[in-house]
Amino acid sequence: MRLNRILLAAALVVVALVIQVSVLARLHLPGAVPDLLLLTVVGLAMVYGHVGGALVGFGAGLLADLAPPADHAAGRYALVLCVIGYCAGLVRPENGRLKSAIGPMAVVVAAAVGSTLLYAGVGALVGDTAARHVGLTGLLFSAALYDLLLAPFVVPGVMWLARRTDNDPLTESGPSVKAGNISSGWLSSGTGLRVGGGRGGLGTLKAKARTRSARVGRIKGVKRL
Repeated sequence: MRLNRILLAAALVVVALVIQVSVLARLHLPGAVPDLLLLTVVGLAMVYGHVGGALVGFGAGLLADLAPPADHAAGRYALVLCVIGYCAGLVRPENGRLKSAIGPMAVVVAAAVGSTLLYAGVGALVGDTAARHVGLTGLLFSAALYDLLLAPFVVPGVMWLARRTDNDPLTESGPSVKAGNISSGWLSSGTGLRVGGGRGGLGTLKAKARTRSARVGRIKGVKRL
C-alpha cells in the first residue's frame, strides 16, 4: 500500500475504534454493538480493492484485539476483519465511485452478518461459547440493523476521503494524452530530432541522414589509410 493510503487508513481506524469503544459501547443497546470499525474497513475496501481491504481489515482487527477492554484471544477479530475486507474489496465499484446505494447497503448487511457468524465460529473453535448464551439470532439481527442504520453516515464519507487522498495524476490525465504525442516526445527527447509536428520534418530527417552517411564515409576512408 502507498504511504497516503496507510496514513489515512490508520487515522480512520483509530478514530473509529475510539468512538466505538468510548461512545457506542456505552450506549448498552440490546443485542450487538454498532460496529463502526467494520463500516470503516468496508468503506476503505470498496476503494482500495481486495488486497488493500484485507490489509486494512487485518490491521484494524488486530488493533481492536489489543485495545482495552478486549476480552477475547488476540488475532480473533483481526482474522474476521481481514476476511471481510477482502470480500468487500472484491465487489469494489468501478473507479471506486458509487452508482447506487443498494449495492453498498447489501455489502454492509452481508458484512455485518458475515462478521458476526465468523466471529462466533472462531470463538467456538477456541472454546468461547458466549454467543450461545446471548443468542446468535438476536446478535445477527441487531448487528445488521445497527450497521445498516449507521452505514449512510459512515461509508460514503470514508469512500470520499479515500478517493480524495488517492488521486493519481497519470490516471486523471490519461484520456487527454495521446499515444502519438507521447511517442514523439520520447523520441525527440532521446535523439534530438523532431518527429512530425512541422512541414520540414521529413526533409530535415533526410538531410541529417545524408550528413551522417557522408561522415561515415569519411571515417571509413580515414580507417583505410
